[in-house]
Amino acid sequence: MTAVHVLIEGRVQGVGFRAWVEREAKARRLSGWVRNCSGGAVEAVFSGADVQVRSMVEACHRGPRLSLVKSVKTSIHPDEKWTEFVVWPTA
Repeated sequence: MTAVHVLIEGRVQGVGFRAWVEREAKARRLSGWVRNCSGGAVEAVFSGADVQVRSMVEACHRGPRLSLVKSVKTSIHPDEKWTEFVVWPTA
């Protein structure tokens, strides 16, 4: 099991990025969360099987159709044993 924190920058707000992340994470059976940041980025934590987490991070480099991802920064995150994947309010 792995948990990573991801910060995605570019044109990632107002293009359905959070909803896309939620769908993609749930399809990979990941738990964690996603939210918009007040500075224009999107951040998320993905927790689950190593292969699925890596796949989700790779997908974030592409994003949904209308997005333009400029960077994806990742760091190891303590696995807090989330039981589902949720969308959090903007921070």
